[in-house]
Amino acid sequence: MKIKLTIMNKINRDHSVYVLVHGAWHGGWCWKKVKPLLEARGHTVYTPTLTGLGERSHLLTPQVDLSTHIQDIVSMLEYEDLYNVILVGHSYAGMVISGVAEKAADRLSHLVYLDAYLPEDGKSIVDYLVIPTLDKIVMERGDGWRIPFLGTLEDLGVTDKQDLDWAKPRIGDQPYKTFTETINITKHMSNIPGTFIQLSNFPWFVKTGERARSMGFNYYQVLSGGHDAMISNPEETALAILQMP
Repeated sequence: MKIKLTIMNKINRDHSVYVLVHGAWHGGWCWKKVKPLLEARGHTVYTPTLTGLGERSHLLTPQVDLSTHIQDIVSMLEYEDLYNVILVGHSYAGMVISGVAEKAADRLSHLVYLDAYLPEDGKSIVDYLVIPTLDKIVMERGDGWRIPFLGTLEDLGVTDKQDLDWAKPRIGDQPYKTFTETINITKHMSNIPGTFIQLSNFPWFVKTGERARSMGFNYYQVLSGGHDAMISNPEETALAILQMP
């Protein structure tokens, strides 16, 4: 289903709590344009930054793994005393929100996978993002434990010079263990309603979208902004997030 931005002013959802979780190499900063759009419609929005990234890059160590990032969000839900949360994960954060659903299902009302990985039990990011030279890149450019940013922001759909000048200095290295640690998925995640929003034609996310639909997820396609549409097209991204039944 393709979404038209012109219907955004027709959406009148009751107050909701959104937690937006960024993808690899990014930080909570990447939601800067989306957050006020959701808040303007009366919602409460949190945009946490995962350990070792963004303004928390000083905490980047070889020990940071997927479990660390899952606990980041679980702890935030607990300390902010949040329930009925719509948990949104972009890209890599699909792994994170799936792990959170295993640990804090009672606090969540909906899972939104925004061009994100939808993991299966016992899988890791490297099982889906097949890059034969990834270990070599990590060893040669990441001291054996960090992944430098792969590709460019332009590859992710960010083309405006002002956006590029703002985002590029904020991109940071990703701890490799977040890509290699496997996840345990049991029954909890399947009990929470889910939505998959496809932002790009990257093969692994197209395939994930197809699997999400086969699992009964709501599915929307918004291809005008690219993978980093929260930066390049925040209005349409906000609209897509609001499109849950």
